[in-house]
Amino acid sequence: MDEVSARTQSQGDPGARERGRGGLRRFLRRMAAGKAELEAEELQKTTGHEGATPISDCAARRRHCVAGTLRTVTLRPRGGAPALEAELYDGTDVVDLVWLGRRRIAGIDPGRMLRAEGLVSVQDGRKVMFNPRYELRGGS
Repeated sequence: MDEVSARTQSQGDPGARERGRGGLRRFLRRMAAGKAELEAEELQKTTGHEGATPISDCAARRRHCVAGTLRTVTLRPRGGAPALEAELYDGTDVVDLVWLGRRRIAGIDPGRMLRAEGLVSVQDGRKVMFNPRYELRGGS
């Protein structure tokens, strides 16, 4: 497109100039943002595509579907029985996923994307889902 037609096209579309400025603002913000901020933004987009509830919006004593990336996976006994715990992060908040009586679950590894569904409770100020249904998403 030559300069004259570009000028007439932008004059015909009053929003073209604003969109151009917004694009520059978005670009500059992304350049100034930290790596963690950009990862959180990307995870929030993924959550929206999965049709999941943002973890920050999950209420206690309600069933929710959440999606995100596993940050940590640890084996922590609860009441003398093994329990596999994983921290799921979606860019807004974290929820602890706990599988009672399990020492290991294939595919549940740090960095893995996951979609989980279950009853959210709050223990010691942290959101927790016990024995959630889950679907592994994408590679680690």
